[in-house]
Amino acid sequence: MSQNPFARATFMLSCARIEQLLDDPLPEIAFAGRSNAGKSSALNTLCGLRALARVSKTPGRTQLINLFEVPGGRFVDLPGYGYAQVPGQVRRDWGKLIEQYMQVRQTLAGVVLIMDIRHPLTDFDTQMLDWAKARHMPIHALLTKADKLGYGASKNTLLTVQKALAEREQPACSVALFSATARTGLEPAREHLMMWLGIDAAGHPLAADEAPEAG
Repeated sequence: MSQNPFARATFMLSCARIEQLLDDPLPEIAFAGRSNAGKSSALNTLCGLRALARVSKTPGRTQLINLFEVPGGRFVDLPGYGYAQVPGQVRRDWGKLIEQYMQVRQTLAGVVLIMDIRHPLTDFDTQMLDWAKARHMPIHALLTKADKLGYGASKNTLLTVQKALAEREQPACSVALFSATARTGLEPAREHLMMWLGIDAAGHPLAADEAPEAG
């Protein structure tokens, strides 16, 4: 089994306002996605930790920005967006919090966009892509719950999403199949995160001439 530097991930703090975020230069990778798309499960699986991020059958339980320390920087679990069964004003507040983070956070190094393979590219996902595009922010989209579709159907959806992203001319954007249950796409996704943070499989910083270009 290959090394997993993110197995050392630990919870740091939760923030209800942008002003509560840490003021240091460490790079952050944000995890964003529609409520119930499997964001917490993906985060836990990537770290190899069962209960790092809270997994709930009730959409919208992540109402704060949650920060986790990992080698080389931080993972940032953004509030899930979409059909969460909460009052409209609360959903709007979450939206403002996500928008502020995406637009002003200078330490943001990349975004992992979580999309249920059965319902990709919702209006909310497109908004997230727009924010990332405006900042020339790299995106790695994970089509989660890939085990819910057959091989042919999942490949067709992957090709459809790849085509849609290419037509958007989304900079530094990639997309891959992912399943927390079947562990599909796990190692390639980890490699993407390590690249963004500039670390190797042991969690050590890469030398300047070893660090690949992000994207």
